[in-house]
Amino acid sequence: MTTQVIVLNGGSSSGKSGITRCLQAVLPDPWLAVGVDTLIEAMPVSLQTSDAGIEFAADGGVSVGPEFRTLEAAWMAGVTAMAHAGARVIVDEVFLGGAASQQRWQKALGGLGVLWVGVRCESTVAAGREIARGNRVKGMAVSQAEVVHQGVLYDLEVDTTHSESLECARTIADRIR
Repeated sequence: MTTQVIVLNGGSSSGKSGITRCLQAVLPDPWLAVGVDTLIEAMPVSLQTSDAGIEFAADGGVSVGPEFRTLEAAWMAGVTAMAHAGARVIVDEVFLGGAASQQRWQKALGGLGVLWVGVRCESTVAAGREIARGNRVKGMAVSQAEVVHQGVLYDLEVDTTHSESLECARTIADRIR
């Protein structure tokens, strides 16, 4: 089956966004890039600081509520609709719920050719990137580094601890059908 969607899952500051940009540069066809950050930025500010929406704890923890899940489901359906309409899509995700998060995407993307990619990075390296970025709650990278991969099944895994985004993107591109 032709790959229509690439799902990159990894913790905060693991390198998913850089890999996404490199994939867009190395893949022969145009690919749209969407991510959970896109969803959060599209939400009203009131849901970005609410237990009904999404909350970021001082220690880097993230919790989501029922309104977030409702909007997330609609967003996933929209991403799926774009792929069904012929767009190729790269999804930059953070599976806070591990396997349960992947299952929500599997249900949404049913019938499409999906390449599931785990993006790993040692937590200390990701924490350094988090500090350098300056736009993340300190502790997110460490708290998410392993939990996002628990129970998740991948077609391919890359590790950005010692590999550049372009190298990872080329590895992923080699698996696209």
